[in-house]
Amino acid sequence: EQYEGLTVFPTGLDQQACPADLLESAHRAWDRAVELGERHGYRNAQSTLIAPTGTIGLLMDCDTTGVEPDFALVKFKKLAGGGYFRIINQSVPPALKRLGYSQQQIHEIVEYAVGTQTLDGAPYINRMTLAQKGFTQPALDMVENALKTAFHISFVFNRWTLGDEFCTDTLGIPEAELTRPGFDMLGYLGFTREQVETANDAILGRMTTEGAPHLAEEHYAVFDCANKCGKYGQRFIEPMAHVRILAAAQPFLSGAISKTINMPMEATVEEVKEVYMAAADTGVKALALYRDGSKLSQPLSGTAFADIDEYEDETEEVTTEAVIAAAERMLALKQSEQVTVVPRGERIKMPDRRSGYTQKAKVGGHTIYIHTGEYKDGQLGEVFVDTAKDGAAFRSLMNCFAIAVSMGLQYGVPLEKFVDTFVFTKFEPMGMVQGNDRIKFSSSIIDYIFRELAVAYLGRDDLAHVTPEELEASTDPVEDSPAVAAAAPAAVAAPVAPVASAPAPAPTAIQGDVVTPAAAAPAAPAAASTITLTTTTLVAERTTISATDEARQKGFEGDPCDECGQLMMVRNGTCLKCMNCGATSGCS
Repeated sequence: EQYEGLTVFPTGLDQQACPADLLESAHRAWDRAVELGERHGYRNAQSTLIAPTGTIGLLMDCDTTGVEPDFALVKFKKLAGGGYFRIINQSVPPALKRLGYSQQQIHEIVEYAVGTQTLDGAPYINRMTLAQKGFTQPALDMVENALKTAFHISFVFNRWTLGDEFCTDTLGIPEAELTRPGFDMLGYLGFTREQVETANDAILGRMTTEGAPHLAEEHYAVFDCANKCGKYGQRFIEPMAHVRILAAAQPFLSGAISKTINMPMEATVEEVKEVYMAAADTGVKALALYRDGSKLSQPLSGTAFADIDEYEDETEEVTTEAVIAAAERMLALKQSEQVTVVPRGERIKMPDRRSGYTQKAKVGGHTIYIHTGEYKDGQLGEVFVDTAKDGAAFRSLMNCFAIAVSMGLQYGVPLEKFVDTFVFTKFEPMGMVQGNDRIKFSSSIIDYIFRELAVAYLGRDDLAHVTPEELEASTDPVEDSPAVAAAAPAAVAAPVAPVASAPAPAPTAIQGDVVTPAAAAPAAPAAASTITLTTTTLVAERTTISATDEARQKGFEGDPCDECGQLMMVRNGTCLKCMNCGATSGCS
């Protein structure tokens, strides 16, 4: 009976725990709100809200503004102009003192978390051991100064900190090795992984108070943060606790609370759903949710994203199936290069019975079907477009546009010209693409159509967001077919190198040890229609760098470009600049 017409009750004010003066003021304010509302009525308006974000707290010179817990005890703030700086929670020493720890115990606990910040006295990697490797006093001073903002000590030992001349002339590191992506200078100098990690824990700390000397386990919860602290930390404030914090503060505010509910990197879709449902059930007006590491770039980080040995060389076995797949792509590429020359003004009609495919996808929530028709040699001859749940005028325009494109193709207009003309066209509907394995974002339906045709018939992998290799890696391997089994025992006459990317304009069939096009042109040369495969297992050495880490190295923020839709935006001062088309997010 306390709430009229409500089935879901908000979190009420805990009057027993509330200070008397605050409780009296709250009663007086809301009694007046009820009185004025009954007299004049209510409207959807707000007078108070709070935005307790972590970055605002930094400007206020405080670790946390109350309902927003600290991101981590030690975190790294990304600067708008590039680079990071290290932020250490300054509330830990006063909290330890209030809990009754001595000054010496506090010093050891803090040093455990944030490290000594110096090479002096560090195990394995210190001024003495580095001097024995050839480091001069100025070089040691540069390393020491760079430690203040470092994620990990291994990130300090590089050519940009020490200079190419010092690395090659003094340390004797070959230039080819020095410029290799992922080069580990400490490993090259003879330090083991265990020695580097031990030294890092001493110099930069373990970034958590868990396991610190003298700290009682019942006090661990006092220092819990929104995320796991460092790579050793296991504790964090659970997402539902964030919801309860919001629900407790909501009765004091007429508006919402701009507070982030931080979820760990391992959070699932179901857990996200539970958080939103719990917020709705407790009367929270709005919430912001962020899963750690879900963007290429984020303002605050509690750990380094990449492990220091992430770029170690590894041996990958190239199987028989991979070689055959590469040969199929080579055949498809050769077929795509066979351009039929159509005399000017003459039309090559489509056969009455034709092959092709139908692709269903959603562009910005709008369902679209693309139907293609092919000549006997596998070239595109017509395209039909069907949209669902759109107005008659729009559907008719799209249908007429598809007919015009089809007539152009049959009169000899190259598909490449259509693609170059219409790709990157921008209008609504636009946005995320669902249902297509290769294309994930489009700036319009026209842009999506010609991206799909370019990828399928021209091998334009530069217009796709997922490469063929990534697509193959994400699918389960098929069992060996009789053709593969028959080809496997044979020896290779010459090395077969996988093709990085190639189109698949015409389906192919494998018969015995021969790959043939399913619908090859009668006049096609024999070299283009058959490839004899004799395969065996190949072993290739290569350096593996994941696409995510490569994108971070290039500085990509993870945001789509407003002009071309590519995820190639890099920081340009306080704005973003697209490395694909050159557009900016507001700065010139």
